[in-house]
Amino acid sequence: MIYRKLGSSGLKVSEIALGNWITHGAQVNNETAYACVHAALDAGITTFDTADAYSETRAETVLGQALKGMRRESIELCSKVYHPTGTGHNDRGLSRKHIMEACHASLNRLQTEYIDVYYAHRFDSTVSLEETFLAFSDLVRQGKILYVGISEWTADQIAKGAALSRELRVPLVASQPQYSMLWRVIESEVIHVCEREGIGQVVWSPLAQGILSGKYAPNEPLPQGSRASTSAGAPFFERLAGQWLRSEVLLAVSKLSSIAREAGLTLPQLAIAWVLQNPQVSSAIIGASKPEQVQENVKAAGTRLDSEMMKQIDTILDGLVERDPAKTG
Repeated sequence: MIYRKLGSSGLKVSEIALGNWITHGAQVNNETAYACVHAALDAGITTFDTADAYSETRAETVLGQALKGMRRESIELCSKVYHPTGTGHNDRGLSRKHIMEACHASLNRLQTEYIDVYYAHRFDSTVSLEETFLAFSDLVRQGKILYVGISEWTADQIAKGAALSRELRVPLVASQPQYSMLWRVIESEVIHVCEREGIGQVVWSPLAQGILSGKYAPNEPLPQGSRASTSAGAPFFERLAGQWLRSEVLLAVSKLSSIAREAGLTLPQLAIAWVLQNPQVSSAIIGASKPEQVQENVKAAGTRLDSEMMKQIDTILDGLVERDPAKTG
């Protein structure tokens, strides 16, 4: 495993992180979830990503139980706040009340005294940035969170947040956007603002919701057990990846297999290695429904793709890549 600095901060993260969106507390049973976490630890993964809203808070509980007994200083535990965690009108958003209550609830579920990186899961246009960052500032001063991150914010929102974080001396160090060979909306604006502000990218969905795994074949039915075919994953898959279930996209993805073989990689490993070529990416989050997936995909760590391979990938996917920065969020 390779460990990279998170932006310009002193925090190092494993360049491959394990996330538990959809899986823990929903798609897989607890025993399998624990096995995936332990496989990650065995492979050198130290960065774990979750959120209070994942599986209606169950994902945090499962992760906390899976990590129970681990030396806390040896891992980086990350969570998020914004999406609803209850039915009350204050059980959502980035108000001071919700941030404070949500953070304490996450700490309890994760069975920890602090969260390493606490993300604003989305931008909240109904609350002033000052209120949000003052709450984060207080949590930092209390030692309940160490660093602050943002997820799926636009370049302009990040710039305003970074200016306020400097004023309040809040360590805003991480951005968590979707990023893959097929989804490159951060490249034209977000990456540049974050580089200027010393914010590192911890990217999600490097496999484009499984499209880049090669499991979806042109003109074939959805494979049983895939995210697209399960009740837990299908709604998210359709919203995030439905646009890619076109024969021309799936045919192009199948052509990437020859490049993967040339690099000595599987197609999923190639997809993960691709995002890690971007020097602004600190870590790529993978998901897993079984420990073997962790063991296989972690092999992408430390892989370098030469410039010719990167050009070949761009040629194969020409015209199929989403780049519109307006689609952030």
